Amino acid sequence: MSALLLIVVMIVLAALGAPLFALIAAIAYLALRAVEVESTVLAVEFFRLAEMPVLIAIPLFTLAGYLLSESKAPQRLVRLTEALLGWMHGGLAIVAVLACAVFTAFTGASGVTIVAIGALLYPALKHARYPERFSLGLITTSGSLGLLFAPSVPLILYGIVAQQLGTDPPVSIDDLFLAGILPGLLMLGALSIYGMTQAPPKQHDLPWNPREALAALWDARWELPLPVFVLGGVYGGFFAASEAAAVTALYVLVVTVLVRREIALAALPRLMREATMLVGAIMLILGVSLGLTYVLIDAGIPEQLFQWISTHIDSKWTFLLLLNLFLIVLGMLLDIFSAIVIMVPILVPVALSYGVHPVHLGIIFLANMQIGYFTPPVGMNLFIASYRFNTPVMTLTRASVPFFFILMACVLLITYWPSLSLALLD
Repeated sequence: MSALLLIVVMIVLAALGAPLFALIAAIAYLALRAVEVESTVLAVEFFRLAEMPVLIAIPLFTLAGYLLSESKAPQRLVRLTEALLGWMHGGLAIVAVLACAVFTAFTGASGVTIVAIGALLYPALKHARYPERFSLGLITTSGSLGLLFAPSVPLILYGIVAQQLGTDPPVSIDDLFLAGILPGLLMLGALSIYGMTQAPPKQHDLPWNPREALAALWDARWELPLPVFVLGGVYGGFFAASEAAAVTALYVLVVTVLVRREIALAALPRLMREATMLVGAIMLILGVSLGLTYVLIDAGIPEQLFQWISTHIDSKWTFLLLLNLFLIVLGMLLDIFSAIVIMVPILVPVALSYGVHPVHLGIIFLANMQIGYFTPPVGMNLFIASYRFNTPVMTLTRASVPFFFILMACVLLITYWPSLSLALLD
């Protein structure tokens, strides 16, 4: 009776808007008391979290993203992609997909992409006579596509959580960066092809202009080295992911403040405060979730869950199908950071028991979470786009339906073709 009362109290507190970290901490504390383990385990997990060298990558990449979003980098990115691809039939749709994905990869915030880049691309798509519903759906959904590309913060967070489980084979941030490339390109390609089919027959495509292409390349000269720092630096063996984050943050800071002078020194405290608030929320949730993970593993919950699942599901392929359905529903109800820290410790051991590679699982997880960004009732992109474009949420939901099915088909292909995720790994 007391356990049922506690559950009811937790649900009520969640409905009233209690912070997620407080609810998780309360559940972890009560679970520790139930199994007669000292509550100091929570403090120990926080200390262990602070000792992770890779953890520094999250605040540094987040700061770099905030600086980029505050500068005129979105405009330069749109100009560059438009100059290089705008001449193609449906080129503007491809520009929208690529620009949104690249910007989200570095900012780690799909909503910021809609505000910063969507505001530039939506009027351009309307001017080019793309169907309004298509334009709204494209901007609303494309903002989440960058989550599979380095240096995506959700990728890093999944790696941190999975590393605590001591999986075999192990999970590294570098492997996750590589694993996301081909699945991410698949999704970009699928939406680009769909965009080409929706382009007006007599679209006023931009003519190829070598001078404009060179000018756009020169205008973006300070932003173009960023992928080199992250990918080239990490896979060239020059520095680790955390060091790449430090180099990226310092470079973006110098460029935006001192070189281009698009961000005033007086604005830096505000941007750092905003970045710190986001990172702090993630760290609090991660710390208390690791304490809960300790309880779950100590109690053998993943093994019990696997035993229960295996009695009903003996096929790996059926398990993967149900996993996708579960993750889609999860993405509808939880934000991506909460979903990672709460569910990954439970799902990874079960997936390993079915022979699913933990890196492949990470890509499946994040690919589904991408779709959750524009799936009601919690789909954040829907509400941000609704506010930005003054459009009802239901209109945006209907506009996103074709994109949902296209990306869902990509998710199934990613799920049942593991080599797509693992081909670039050593």
